[in-house]
Amino acid sequence: MVSLSRDKVILEAKGIHKTFGGIKALDDVSIEIHADKVNAIVGENGAGKSTLMKILSGVYQDYKGQILLDGSEVYFSNPREAQNKGIAIIHQELNLIPYLSVAENIFLGREYVNSVGLVDYRRMNRETKDLLDKLNLQIDPQMLVSDLRVGQQQIVEIAKALSQNARVIIMDEPTSAISKREIDVLFGVIRSLVRQGMTIIYITHKLEELFQIADRVIVMRDGKIVGSRPLTGVGHDDVVRMMVGRDIKGFFAKTEAAQTEDVFRIQDMCLVNPDRPGDYVVNHISFGVKKGEVVGLFGLMGAGRTELLETIFGLHPTRSSGLIFLEDHLIRIDTPSSAIQAGIALVPEDRKLQGLIIEMSVRENISLANIEQVELWGFLNSRLENILANDYINRLKIKAASVIQKVGNLSGGNQQKVVLAKWLATKPKVILLDEPTRGIDVNAKNEIYKLISELAAAGLGIVMVSSELPEILAMSDRIIVLSEGRQTGSFNPSQASEEILLKAALPKGA
Repeated sequence: MVSLSRDKVILEAKGIHKTFGGIKALDDVSIEIHADKVNAIVGENGAGKSTLMKILSGVYQDYKGQILLDGSEVYFSNPREAQNKGIAIIHQELNLIPYLSVAENIFLGREYVNSVGLVDYRRMNRETKDLLDKLNLQIDPQMLVSDLRVGQQQIVEIAKALSQNARVIIMDEPTSAISKREIDVLFGVIRSLVRQGMTIIYITHKLEELFQIADRVIVMRDGKIVGSRPLTGVGHDDVVRMMVGRDIKGFFAKTEAAQTEDVFRIQDMCLVNPDRPGDYVVNHISFGVKKGEVVGLFGLMGAGRTELLETIFGLHPTRSSGLIFLEDHLIRIDTPSSAIQAGIALVPEDRKLQGLIIEMSVRENISLANIEQVELWGFLNSRLENILANDYINRLKIKAASVIQKVGNLSGGNQQKVVLAKWLATKPKVILLDEPTRGIDVNAKNEIYKLISELAAAGLGIVMVSSELPEILAMSDRIIVLSEGRQTGSFNPSQASEEILLKAALPKGA
């Protein structure tokens, strides 16, 4: 991006220190945020990015150091004070009330009232329409937020910030849950805001986004700043090197595993579409997985990849059909419990919603699918739970303060390891991985790749869904491509390319 304004510092942090229970989250952090630019902040999960942003936006007040706005020291005792000074934050999990209108959300707590003391909806709707027009979002201000797509909700959050006269908008992982088309719209909005004199702080772990949208990059590692510079002349490898503190050679850690007989096979697997009778979400899919083999599943949105894994795992018994063989024995799976008992595990796409109970501890989450291993005389036994949890914490190198740490306080990569630990403790023969590296940083991805390789080397059969073509090509021994619920190709990775896979994944007529 090109900015015509001078390189002025609008917001500055000096010598920021922040601890949680004796653990350093930020260690002498100093940064400069340049006005009228997109200042991207990158780093591994747990590097301190979100903690720093919460200090800048008034969420955290107990820290050491200084915050300067326009060269003058400021202190925010709550987010409202930061907003009043022009600093707004849009969290990764949006703070909108679904069953209020767009206008009601934008002016929540700041409603206009008329001369008789009633809420002036006409004025709120009119000003909301003006804000949305500036952001090129053509929706009715009276629409319920619950009726909007996630990408549209993000634009509403930006409109809310503009209504509060924000000069600096902090965006925390804004593209984590939106489509490619919505990302393009969001980037267009960001570019427009910068042209209008807005300053953006953009937190991301997606390096490809960094080079599309940012003017400057600030790199954090282990609670410290390790680099801050204009993006001009900075390459992908330079950023990765700063993030992880070393060169990543052989980033995809897949090793060749001995593959013998099929451990798992599906035949004519179908899942009926609940909304369109006679149509299928999964349409007569058949393939096998050998011991030690990683079979990659690739496809575009709506291809049926997640639904296929869920069907195998017994989540849709009344709408599914087909045969499942485990070690050449026909088995019946009509519930997740029967899948687990047979030796099949599913690591879901959304770890927070489906893979973990965020408010429970690491120990409790790991033992969740393995109650029989940690009970004594019909009661949960904390000693057995600790033994099980510590075993997998050590084996998977999970970074946690203790087994009783709340899993919601772990980084994304470590949360994903806890999900894997929970399922590996069931001693599966086949593990189904749905987007196993989604939402985790570059170094955590590398650790997950190593773990997948180790599991394959130990003889597990692995089915891995991924939307990232480099990942699917590097980590798979064989690639199955799905399109609109059908199997449209089977490829040897050495003979395939991103173009070949994408062509097979495109719906007919696209």
